[in-house]
Amino acid sequence: MGRRIAARRLQLGLSRQDVALRAGAAPGYIEYVEEQPATPGIGFLLRLADALRTTVQELSGSTGDLPPGFGRGARRARMVELDEALCRTLLGDHGVGRVALTLEDGPVVLPVNYQVLDGEVMFSTGSASPLAAAADTEIAFEADHIDDAFSRGWSVLIVGTVRSVADEEAAQRLRETAYSTPWAGEEREHVMRARAGLGL
Repeated sequence: MGRRIAARRLQLGLSRQDVALRAGAAPGYIEYVEEQPATPGIGFLLRLADALRTTVQELSGSTGDLPPGFGRGARRARMVELDEALCRTLLGDHGVGRVALTLEDGPVVLPVNYQVLDGEVMFSTGSASPLAAAADTEIAFEADHIDDAFSRGWSVLIVGTVRSVADEEAAQRLRETAYSTPWAGEEREHVMRARAGLGL
């Protein structure tokens, strides 16, 4: 639970002092809850979840194996088109997104760990993977976030041509720059980049 609390706090850009003030607790207790195997009472957890704009279920990890969006839709829901600057902000500099491409057998969507560098989305894959074979073709890349507690979310979509980074020195520099290795494991050293306009 502590790791989830710390991750959510950092996601919101809050200090422990900020969270402590919002939750009516001491900063030292927030530190303790984040770093030790603590079992806070439900009253504190409710205040903490409210301070972090989430739910007790999210903080406890009970929804960890469920797809996002299991909550009810908001009343009077509306869709807003995002401008390019906000799309780039939401996309951030790294994360997990999905690449959609068309194979001989039909369309497929594959998750990838991505990095945004110089306005391009970069990811690594296996040299014999469908993604590597898609070099110089048009793909769609999508990343999103769903906030079940507030029944809202966003989605950023990129459509454009993906290309392989053929120069091994350049590819190695990009691999070293990446925030993390692919979650899917090793032997994904084939670096690819895609650039296009952004939209909702």
